[in-house]
Amino acid sequence: MARAQGARALMALAFETTYGTPPASGFTRMPFASTSLGAEQPLLNSELLGYGRDPLAPIKDAVTVDGDVVVPLDAEAFGFWLKAAFGTPTTTGAEAPYSHEFQSGSWTLPSMSIETGMPEVPRYAMYSGCVLDQITWQMQRSGLLTATARLVAQGEAVGATTSAGTPAALELKRFGHFNGAITRNGTALGNVVSAEITYANNLDRIETIRSDGRIDGADPSIAALTGRIEVRFADQTLVTQAINGEACEMEFAYVLPSGESFTFTVHAVYLPRPRIEISGPQGVQATFDWQAARDSVVGRMCTATLVNDVETY
Repeated sequence: MARAQGARALMALAFETTYGTPPASGFTRMPFASTSLGAEQPLLNSELLGYGRDPLAPIKDAVTVDGDVVVPLDAEAFGFWLKAAFGTPTTTGAEAPYSHEFQSGSWTLPSMSIETGMPEVPRYAMYSGCVLDQITWQMQRSGLLTATARLVAQGEAVGATTSAGTPAALELKRFGHFNGAITRNGTALGNVVSAEITYANNLDRIETIRSDGRIDGADPSIAALTGRIEVRFADQTLVTQAINGEACEMEFAYVLPSGESFTFTVHAVYLPRPRIEISGPQGVQATFDWQAARDSVVGRMCTATLVNDVETY
């Protein structure tokens, strides 16, 4: 009897024309490290009395379909997750390389159908109506560079054969921490030990009464862009900005030697005043839990630019 193994797991993704309806074609094979995307339906204990000490049968509650997908930051496939987070990009370039610019502030977000397959069972689960709630990643000196996408889906359909057909394959060109750089107002920001970026759409689940127990949709509300930078305390630049309540522009960028790049620009970053602690003879570090807001000049909170050989998303 075959046993499911993560090493043989597959994932395919396609954007939907109608929310909650998987498209018949157009799926793309997605690289991923792990996923917790799935459906669950808890049981409610019976509260009825008069039948002795042994409880009566439980009752099924509503179905919840959500979870996280851990994906690599790469030059091509990561564009699908950026489109899910921000909406359709503006693409420029007559030929490769193409530049895809994703902007925050869109009132509507595209929904996706994502199929995860375990061919040895076989089990192919199609998750329809997937909307991206949050995406987060970290910058550090070493290690594997991945992002975590949190999804809210409408439903799950499980079958013994794939419904994604033969997904299109993308070339994997992965960014690494070694390719990363951080700038503040156009100048390289030094002494940074680590950084974390989290963009959230703060989805509002439309939990109406339905016979199938599914939600009617997931609408974006006020977005949030937050993060953390940990720096070796070497000067007063960031502390002075925090005390004065001023905003700065921060750019988190990755560039491959082959020319592909990913640039995430936060146009108005506000820093809190941190506690400067001396915990021992080692170097002193300061942590800033920053928040972003809409920049009145640019007209938005952030811009993500992906340069690669993909013609359109």
